[in-house]
Amino acid sequence: DSAIHALAGAAGGIMAMTATYPLVVLSTRAAVETKNHSKCLDIIEREGLRALYSGLSSSLVGIAVTNGVYYYFYERSRGIILNSRKGAKALSTLESMLAGLIAGSATTVISNPIWVIQASQAVHKSESDSRTSKNTPRTPGMLETVNQILAKDGVAGLWRGIGPALVLVINPVTQYTVFEQLKNILIESRTAKLRARGSKAVPVLRDWDYFLLGALSKLVATALTYPYIVVKSRIQVGQSQASKYRSSLHGLALILKEEGIRGLYKGIGSKVLQSVLTAAILFAGQRRIYELTKQAVTSIAKPATLK
Repeated sequence: DSAIHALAGAAGGIMAMTATYPLVVLSTRAAVETKNHSKCLDIIEREGLRALYSGLSSSLVGIAVTNGVYYYFYERSRGIILNSRKGAKALSTLESMLAGLIAGSATTVISNPIWVIQASQAVHKSESDSRTSKNTPRTPGMLETVNQILAKDGVAGLWRGIGPALVLVINPVTQYTVFEQLKNILIESRTAKLRARGSKAVPVLRDWDYFLLGALSKLVATALTYPYIVVKSRIQVGQSQASKYRSSLHGLALILKEEGIRGLYKGIGSKVLQSVLTAAILFAGQRRIYELTKQAVTSIAKPATLK
């Protein structure tokens, strides 16, 4: 069951990331650049429409790995917690946070190199463009980007920003905790209405319910953690200014001192929009893919069992 959740999470993540990737590029550049060159029309005019999809391939690999690993560890942790006690088959707030913390930490360590590559590709053109105005440089491929990172910083370069990234485990923890609690509230509310009408039916959440719950939970998580996202993005792309950050907290303090409070929230508009849409599509898509996959596996397993 955990493997099916992982497969569905990976597929749902790919769908969501493909639909919203230009917003990823806009928010990453806005967080990293000190000059205001990250507006959509400016990027298209200077670098062409393809610039909005710089690093898409590595991002799709990243989101598939991230969501697949996260859903696997989350569902495994959830199952262990539920099987270890009697009573309700819904996670409490603390239990949701524990499952999210385990899954988020494992996912961050495993997937960080992929996001370092993606962030480097997403800002490559803008950095090159600031050095020359004669020709628009091409975006390097994944292997070329890996070689550049290894040549500059060694293997450790693939784990740039792991500190703030681990702090940002609180983002999916917050997201999935809010999601689980909102889902429980919604189910309880609909169950109460059914019982009031004398029905013993069990309420079933629709795709639209998962879409809205995913959007709301991600909105809360991103709004709370965005300053750390800015610090992580700057460190991951190897920005020269970020080399002065002695720690995540020092990076936050330095940005606040040099750029003011606005510096901590650069690109938050496109990031919130992208995160909310991605989460909404992911939750709705993951649930639908999970159900279809489980039905297919069950139908295949039945004939094998009869034999």
